[in-house]
Formats: sequence, C-alpha cells, structure tokens
Amino acid sequence: MAAEDEAELSLLECRVCFERYGPGGERRPRNLPCGHVLCRGCVGALGGPGRRRVECPFCRRACGSAETSDCLPLLQLLEVLGPAGDSVPSALGRSGGGEAAGPGPAGLGLRLSLGGWGSLVNPTGVAACRRSGRLVVAHDGKKRIHVFGPSGTCLQRFGERGDAGNDIKYPLDLTVTSDGHVVVTDGGDRAVKAFDFDGRGILAVREGFCLPWGLDATPEGEVILTDSEAGALYRLTADFKNGKLKKCQMIRSRLTSPRGVAVSQTLGAVAVIEHLKAQGPNSSSTRVKIFSAEMDLVGQMDSFGLNLVSPSKIHTTAVAFDKEGRVIVTDVCSQAVICLGKPEEFPIFNPLISHGLSYPVGLTYTANNSLVVLDSGDHSIKIYSST
Repeated sequence: MAAEDEAELSLLECRVCFERYGPGGERRPRNLPCGHVLCRGCVGALGGPGRRRVECPFCRRACGSAETSDCLPLLQLLEVLGPAGDSVPSALGRSGGGEAAGPGPAGLGLRLSLGGWGSLVNPTGVAACRRSGRLVVAHDGKKRIHVFGPSGTCLQRFGERGDAGNDIKYPLDLTVTSDGHVVVTDGGDRAVKAFDFDGRGILAVREGFCLPWGLDATPEGEVILTDSEAGALYRLTADFKNGKLKKCQMIRSRLTSPRGVAVSQTLGAVAVIEHLKAQGPNSSSTRVKIFSAEMDLVGQMDSFGLNLVSPSKIHTTAVAFDKEGRVIVTDVCSQAVICLGKPEEFPIFNPLISHGLSYPVGLTYTANNSLVVLDSGDHSIKIYSST
C-alpha cells in the first residue's frame, strides 16, 4: 500500500478504536480543544461514567465533554467521499499540495501550501533546515516524519510507528540542528530521538524525562527543550554525527506545563509557552516567557495581559523569533499569527496573518525569512513570503 493511501486511511479512522469515521452515531468525528480528533464513542468512553472530563490520549490535555465539537472538515470530507468511499485525492480533485490560491494579508503572501488531506495526519511540529531549505514535519501517519524540499516535493518519510528503540510512538515536536540532524520529542516513550536526513536513528535520550515536549536548536548545535510534566527547561549537548550524548542540563525549573519553545538565532534569547491550569470550564490560558541568553527572565505576558492589547482572547500554541529578534506566536482562538515585538518592547500586538488559518500549532522561519505555519486544522504547511 502506498504511503499516501496509508495516511488517507489514518485520516479517516479514529486513532483510538481504529474504526472508520461516519456521519452519525458513535463514529461521528469530534474535535478536542487541543486539536486532536476522536469518534464520539471514544470521547464518551474516555470521559468515564460521568462523562464530565476527557483527557486527550495523545497530548494528555484535559477538557470538559461540553468543550468537544463536531469536526466539520472531516464531516465535509465524508460527505464528499459519499457512500462509495472514493479516495481523498480523487474526491477533492488534487494531490494535496501545490501553489496557494487567493491573496494573502498585506505584506505577507501565501506562497505555497503543502500536505493536506491524505498526506499529513494531525501534524504536531515543523522545523526548517537553514542550510538546505528543507522542511521537516512530525505527524501521526505510519511514518511519523516527512521531509519536504524547498519546492514542496516530499523527499523522504521515516520514523516507523512501533516499539523498536528508534521507532517513533507519538511525536510532539521536532527541530533541525545546524549540522543537519532531525531531533524529535517522543511523548509515547518520553524520549528525545535524533535522526539523519535519510531516517537513520542516531541517538535516543531517556535521561529521566517526564514528558519532553517542545524543542529548538541553537546556532551552536545544542538543543533547548521543555519537559511539560516536570515544569523544566533543558539544554542538550550531543555529538549527533557519532551518536554520543555529551550533556543534558536543566537550565530552568518551576515552569508551569511548558510546551512550545524557540531560540533567537541572533540574540540567543529563549521564548517559552506555559499552559496554565484551568480554573473553570473554558478558562484555560497560556503565558509567554522570554529569557535572555543567560536565562534571566526579561519579560512575560499571560492570556489575560495579552487580552488588554488585543481585541480577543489569545491562546498561544507555538512561538518563533524572526531574523530581527521579534517574538512571533500562533493563536488558535483568533486563528492568527501575531507579532509581540522584541523582548525589550514586549508585548506589542501586530497581527501578521489574520485569515486563512484553521488551527495553527507550529511556527518556524526559513533561512530566507519565509514564515512557515503548521495548520493542524486542515493538516497542511503554509509558507508565507513578503510581497
């Protein structure tokens, strides 16, 4: 079976019971607030007898049963496929990638869209190789890592789903080091795993992590990563070429469920997204913290504070630095990408992309300063360039 066909089957199946989704009844697809999709029957089963609280089986984010909603894109796709169950590409009349249509926001134009139905399944992380221009994406398909060339061609797929040491159970995020290695956080077995671009496993680190989540590479080839359950930030130093770990050092503790992280390639500053505990239904919030290269706290702002400078509630999911050192975040509430300014002026509020996104969960910049957004809502990568 072709890789595209396997991804298509995964897309149309509940990832808990592996039953095919349907338009009604227990198999009707339901969105969780974290962006993952389960069938109605599994949502009910995970909620227990009271069906009040549901913990996502993939990212472990808890929510109330009332916070789930119908997955409209999947329902529309099932309607397009019809009872005969045509393939996704033939039903949509396209191959899942290609030039983007329609104008983008002022100053930024949508240049290219990759992935989509039948290619990527519930993508969770994206990173760019600054030397080669390749983009690397982590998702929930049979082969967890996809590598795309600068023109959008899929060059490689690797990271089998399985129990072997270098298999990937559930990738949460990934980055590319300066020497060209792909480093992945695997929530399935709480490890950090490194591969070369041919998919060969180089190194697996399981040094007491509770739940390694976000990560980003420094210009020096080190990796900064968050441990969501431990509330900590680590610096990982390794000889990736020879598969040897040199040092794994905790550089910050007492963080609140840190997930997304980014390193400024020019300043060395580090940005971290914390996920604060909910005080009631629909009250979950996030906080963006900015640290200097010496790991001194230089700025922070939570959802409440950001609401004072924004017209709507903000729930950040990913963070990056542009080449000028400005902090850029994705917001799933307004389905937007927002510039919060440089650390010394943090925060300002300047929307960069305010339409065309569904559920943005990943963010990175290429070497030529193109902005790359990972949109889990329609399973795609969207690349924006200055117009």
